[in-house]
Amino acid sequence: MMPATSLAAALRSATDDELAALLQLRPDLATPPPADAGVLATRAGTPSSVARACEGLDTFTLAVLEAMLLLDADAAPVPRSAVDKLVGADTATAWQSLHRLALVWGDPDDAQSIARAARDALGPFPAGLGRAVAALDDTDIAAAVAEVTDDERRLLATLAAGPPIGRTRDAAAEVSLEAAGSPVQRLLARGLLIRRDDQTVELPRQLAIHLRGGQVFTPASLTEPPLRTNPHTEHTVDQVAAGEAMELIRHTEALLAFWSATPPPVLKAGGLGVRELRRVMRELAIDEVRAVLLVELVVGAGLVADSNETTAEWVPTVLTDSWQVATPAARWAVLASSWLTLPRLPGLAYAADTPDTSASAADKPPTPLSERLRRPLAPRTRWRILDALAALPAGTGVSSPEDLVAVLAWRAPRRGGRLRDELVRWTLSEASAIGLVALSAMTTAARALHSSAGEAPQDEQRWLATEAMADAMPAPVDHVLVQADLTVVAPGPLEPRLEADVAMVADVESAGHATVYRITEASVRRALDGGRAADELHELFASRSRTPVPQSLTYLIDDVARRHGRLRGGACACFLRCDDEALLAEVLSHPAADELGLRKIAPTVVVSSLPLAEVIDGLRASGFTPSAEGPDGQVIDLRPRGRRLAARTRTARSPAAASTLGEEQIAAVVARVRAGDRAASTRRGAGVRNTAGTGDTSATLALLAAAARDRRAVWIGFVDAYGTAAQRVVTPVSVGGGILDGADNERYPLHRITSAAFVEA
Repeated sequence: MMPATSLAAALRSATDDELAALLQLRPDLATPPPADAGVLATRAGTPSSVARACEGLDTFTLAVLEAMLLLDADAAPVPRSAVDKLVGADTATAWQSLHRLALVWGDPDDAQSIARAARDALGPFPAGLGRAVAALDDTDIAAAVAEVTDDERRLLATLAAGPPIGRTRDAAAEVSLEAAGSPVQRLLARGLLIRRDDQTVELPRQLAIHLRGGQVFTPASLTEPPLRTNPHTEHTVDQVAAGEAMELIRHTEALLAFWSATPPPVLKAGGLGVRELRRVMRELAIDEVRAVLLVELVVGAGLVADSNETTAEWVPTVLTDSWQVATPAARWAVLASSWLTLPRLPGLAYAADTPDTSASAADKPPTPLSERLRRPLAPRTRWRILDALAALPAGTGVSSPEDLVAVLAWRAPRRGGRLRDELVRWTLSEASAIGLVALSAMTTAARALHSSAGEAPQDEQRWLATEAMADAMPAPVDHVLVQADLTVVAPGPLEPRLEADVAMVADVESAGHATVYRITEASVRRALDGGRAADELHELFASRSRTPVPQSLTYLIDDVARRHGRLRGGACACFLRCDDEALLAEVLSHPAADELGLRKIAPTVVVSSLPLAEVIDGLRASGFTPSAEGPDGQVIDLRPRGRRLAARTRTARSPAAASTLGEEQIAAVVARVRAGDRAASTRRGAGVRNTAGTGDTSATLALLAAAARDRRAVWIGFVDAYGTAAQRVVTPVSVGGGILDGADNERYPLHRITSAAFVEA
């Protein structure tokens, strides 16, 4: 941007590309679209917008801003050389970043200004320093510090590290050095502390800089900490990740099967109860961290949903069936991509220690699946952390998560709030459990998903990631090893059909790269209950086992099969009983019997799979006169009493995630700003203005009609669709139907035009 005395002037002199870059970096400035550069400058100078822009600055660039505040650049421009001297380094790179963000403006090689709101955004103590005291300018600070005691020196060192203020009761009264009884009172008496009020003292800026070795910022703090790494082969990283992915799939399958049989209830406040989470942990033999991640993943992927009934439960959806028949790599891709776009922070549910039962609901840790875990910007945080790993060579991992925490904290110290460092640890832990990261390095499959540049993974990226994970996973095996102790060893992941057959007749005893199943009488009975015949089970083990089938297994299958099914049970929805066997025979011979599915099970009893009310209505329509009876044998009334709907719980609305602006949107905003600037700088002749509250637009219509007739440009003031006052220069083409049509295809409703004037040459 060109040198300018104000931010508005700097924005007016900027090129369209520079304005577009500003709006891309600070999209909050474009909503609603500013009327001109003055409005844009005002919005860019608000404390909230400045604070938001500072979130993306690294420690060095923030140090430059703080140095400018120390030099009072928010009150008057300061030379760049003075800032360089205060920072102790060349600040050319930081100036470029700050100019692009419109946080600083002026001559890049001379005086610079900063937004006044920067002091509010960065805090009252830039660089952790207090106010300068004029009385210390002529004082030998080194000599004064040499006279203090050890207690006083420790107090000064604490305040010098920042913040420079401290609260103490010893500041209530002024005492002489001889009468001072505490380090605070002695330092106040020496003039090395400033008394702000009866309970607050402040360390002068000159003294703090001296205690810091004569520098405002230490050189180490201005340099990004090194990121120590460990080299691995890409193949090793992918193999380790494949093992984690298979474990994730196994646990997900177990969770879906568990909740299919016994769906847990939804808490009244939403979410999953602690007791139900403990049940998941016991059933799957996993810890709390993994349990929370699993339940959040299955709901986030749409495999489980709230039933929204009167007694709501977490129930698997129809997507579960299609997910279970997919290949392991495809199943993993669904879970991984869902985690990348999950607008929630599972870590909030397991980060806290055991909750205090006496605490209020707002102070207790949030439960899994509750709205308190919703964070719309969570996906952006994950992408930012994965970006740091993606920048490393393939197969290279960080030596310690704490190294990555320190690096990301330096790159964006103001982003993430109080959870800034925890977010990095949670993301690395969850990505490792999912198989996107292994050995603290990014996997090939994760790099394929990462190629979507921070957005939701597209079909092509997901396909590439699926292929990469399929290559890393061991090839499915088509055989098992049956042992004499009735265990079945799967030496790798089984083919889907074989895995389903073995899971039907045996229970998992231990899982891993080699899964061990155990065959018991109960598991064989389960297979027979599922429709398998004894011959089919014999054939399964005879054809798929690479070891001889032990005789004990053959005897077990035959023994259970011999006793299976001797006592049978069936299901029916209703029954008909009649002591008159002839009448019952007449009912069964009627064509309605087939339509109603009537089946005789005793001389005087007929059953049907249809509801009782439907059977009764069908028989009455056929000329019979049956009656309905209750469990106690008394006649009951089955007439319908009207339709009723189950009550549905209302879910809390979540705020929408912040979105970036598209190129067309940015171009439209830039064009709007330019049009407003042109209108503001246009020379106007005598004009007309609508009288407030009268709605009299006749004078405005007459002026606009004359301008359209003579093809003269006019200046108009109007209120846009956002309720913002704006101004434009328009060459009217036609005025009618309540619309002003301009030569450049602009259209302005006449009722929004507040004033108009001819443009003077």
